[in-house]
Amino acid sequence: MTRLGTGIGWRPEIADAVERMPGIDWVEAVAENVCPGHLPESLLRLRERGVTVVPHGVSLGLGGADRPDEERLTALAERAGALGSPLVTEHIAFVRAGGPLTATPRLEAGHLLPVPRTRDALDVLCENVRIARESLPVPLAVENIAALIAWPGEEMTEGQFLYELADRTGVRLLIDVANLHTNHVNRGEDPAKALADLPLEAIAYVHVAGGFERDGVWHDSHAHPVPRPVLDILTDLTSRVAPPGVLLERDENFPEPVELERELDAIREAVELGARQRTTERQGTERQGSERQGTAVREAAGAGAAGESEPSAVAGDAARQRLGVAQAALLSSLVAGTPVPEGFDRVRLGVQARALAAKRADVVAKLAPELPLILGTGYRAAFVAYAQGHPMRGGYRQDALDFAERLLLGGQLAEGRARRELRRWWLDRSGPAPRPLSRLGRVGQVGRSLIGR
Repeated sequence: MTRLGTGIGWRPEIADAVERMPGIDWVEAVAENVCPGHLPESLLRLRERGVTVVPHGVSLGLGGADRPDEERLTALAERAGALGSPLVTEHIAFVRAGGPLTATPRLEAGHLLPVPRTRDALDVLCENVRIARESLPVPLAVENIAALIAWPGEEMTEGQFLYELADRTGVRLLIDVANLHTNHVNRGEDPAKALADLPLEAIAYVHVAGGFERDGVWHDSHAHPVPRPVLDILTDLTSRVAPPGVLLERDENFPEPVELERELDAIREAVELGARQRTTERQGTERQGSERQGTAVREAAGAGAAGESEPSAVAGDAARQRLGVAQAALLSSLVAGTPVPEGFDRVRLGVQARALAAKRADVVAKLAPELPLILGTGYRAAFVAYAQGHPMRGGYRQDALDFAERLLLGGQLAEGRARRELRRWWLDRSGPAPRPLSRLGRVGQVGRSLIGR
């Protein structure tokens, strides 16, 4: 297992600060945001200094009913090669549903959604992981995700599900302790029990991140400081095993570099505390009893599974179709406003639907920053209202165009400056090539650029 050390998520907004931070052994970059032929200068300088760079994928959808997309796998492999990475990582999640498998419209979530912890889902996930591993030039590790919702009729705990996945495929695990905390608050799951059931020897590295609680729901924002309960789970994990690496994730609302360095120091302290506890517990019988108990739990889970049905080498089409129908029904209720599938918590699904719409609004605002400028303070409310009834149909850039078109055709935007500028923006970007600006338009563009300086 590659020893990584202490790391931080590399993002363009904090690239300069990351380069200057002391004690950074490695960084993780979102794979979809890196172009192999045009690597950011900051990442190149970090590599020249011997800092390891790991690509972290977010769009593969290994937990979906379809087999992994070959083009996405090729792109992930290219990024691993370009960065000289010792491994690549992805998520145990589904991000799209529908299509030919279920004879329903293809839907995109725009975010990571939990898979049901069922035999069908496990069989499909195991086969998808095997396909992915065969297509990648370096080892693969997969991450447990945070969830706002729980599937009805689940057959395994998170620890049992991850244990069987690693046991059947040999895949490494990226354990996110912040996500364990999220699932504790939102789903009542005990992080200590999940850790006790895990195959600790399969851990590739660990994520640590912040979030916030609102109305009894924990939101894994990656935009807030790491809270004490997450650090405590990290200490619990490191009291059981020495993970090869630990990384701080922060995706937005970036604080001053000194604040990030304080969080990294707190993470190091939590890891060191766990290591001291691990040393102490090895000397006592209490730790030995705990290890026997954890082993017994895992063996019981495996024996029960074997007694019900032997794991199949290949997930059958029937299992994929059952999973696909269930995921399409859930995703349609979240992004298209269709009825909530039976057995789900309607209130929690409402929270999840609003969270997905807000996520889309944030990403579109970054990719098309002109929209918030044109619409002002009304942008976010208008986009969230649009998103809750109109699924993504072709990525975030297309989403921005669809949103603008809907505002223009739906009559939500009154005549005036904002409507004229939005129409001009949409016309300029919806065709095969940008329209040439008139002389007046060029003058206006120059004026706006000067004002924005």
